[in-house]
Order: sequence, then C-alpha cells, then structure tokens
Amino acid sequence: MSKWFYLNLVILLLAIWKVVNHFSFPVLSITILFGFIGFLFFLFNWTRNAVFSTIRNNPDRKTKIKLANLSKKAMPFHRWTGTLALVFILLHAGFILHWYGLSFHNLKMVAGLVALVNLLLMVLTGWWRLFKPTGKLRRIHLLLGISLFFIIAIHLLL
Repeated sequence: MSKWFYLNLVILLLAIWKVVNHFSFPVLSITILFGFIGFLFFLFNWTRNAVFSTIRNNPDRKTKIKLANLSKKAMPFHRWTGTLALVFILLHAGFILHWYGLSFHNLKMVAGLVALVNLLLMVLTGWWRLFKPTGKLRRIHLLLGISLFFIIAIHLLL
C-alpha cells in the first residue's frame, strides 16, 4: 500500500478524534457536522491519489488492474464529490464566520480560510480540466490537492 493510504488513515482518525472530543459531542453543532462531511468528501477524492500511487509502485499486475478498475468506477463522481466538499466547507465557513466573526489572530481560522481558498482553486481546476485537459493543469490540480491535505492537517491540529 502507498504511504498516502497511511497518511489518509492518520488524518481521518485525527478528524474523528477532534469531532468526538468536541465539547458538544454527541449532539454536534451544525458547523462541526458540515466541516466533517466536507472533509469526508475531500478525503474520498484524495484517496484516489493513494490508489494511483499504489498502482505506480506495486509490481503485481493483477493488483494494478484491480485498483485501476476501482478508480475508473469512482471517476464519474470525482468532480461532483469535490464540488460537494466545497459546498459543505462553504457552509461550515459561513456558520463559523457568522458566529465568531473574522479574526486573523486565530490561527485555526486562518488555516481554514487558506484551506477554503485552496479547495476553491482545486475544484475550479478540476472542472477546468474537463474543457482543457493539459498536463500543466493536472499538475496544478495535484499540487493543490497535496497542499490542501497538509493545510487541513494543520487546521485539525490547531
């Protein structure tokens, strides 16, 4: 398995830990719920990166074919799950900004806003690739995904 599977598992467990240890658990506030759902949609899409990494690094041809077919089945939903992630994260951010206001002194909020801008650019480049599929745009989309993964990790840790 790819190192990305392990990193995805770690960040998923971290997100679950943060949700379960939230002061309002088990009755979660709508902001936490929307943020977690948006995170799950992002992680579903980001796991394809782990699948592709495993395909590239696995010497077994049967495993490569099985993973490629699995990824092919998920591909029609990739843009839509990314868009849903953006919608839920926009709702999450809207509620947070409404209840707490904008504060650049709060590092968690700054990390969240940077992640939101990154996710917006990632979704835009994903849809743009539908109309103009270039290698440069694919690399930008991938780099946005990698940076978003680590910005989300920082957001969760703060």
